[in-house]
Amino acid sequence: MSTTRILLARHGETEWNRLGRWQGHADPPLNETGRTQAAALAEQLEGDGIAAVYSSDLRRASETARIVAARLGLTVTEDTALREIDVGSWSGLTREQVSERYPEGFARWLGGEIGHDGETREELADRVVGAVERIATAHPGQHVLVVTHGGAIRTLRRHAAGDPGESIENAGTLALALVEGELVVHDA
Repeated sequence: MSTTRILLARHGETEWNRLGRWQGHADPPLNETGRTQAAALAEQLEGDGIAAVYSSDLRRASETARIVAARLGLTVTEDTALREIDVGSWSGLTREQVSERYPEGFARWLGGEIGHDGETREELADRVVGAVERIATAHPGQHVLVVTHGGAIRTLRRHAAGDPGESIENAGTLALALVEGELVVHDA
């Protein structure tokens, strides 16, 4: 059985990232730094043999994906299942604002639970793991780029390795592979 390699990439920076605002399903565009990060990612991936590019349909991810795909001579397939976790009423707020307005929810979040009125971690996991498995299955033996979000990447890493790891920086990457039907962290 052939191994499908999946390179997860977080979108480039937005003004909301720079200001520390929770984005969730909100749709701010990349800022100039984010476009520069996407161009650098495209340059880094040139010649890596990427066969397909998928992206969340949220603008910050799809813009990043389009910049990379243009350099690689590919098109982007958008998938709503690759979106970031829906943070509900926390969207657009800073950590400080959330801690002031929703102290009990913020305390739950600090303790590792979901404290907002949006999507649960389980709902996010079902959605993004299912999407990446479906994408990998559609590209047996190929190398595929998936541009998504920090929370989605941590969820996929938790699924593949049992540990969400540290937050990934804007335009950072994590390599996975689909091996015998299982997603695993891939070193190469």
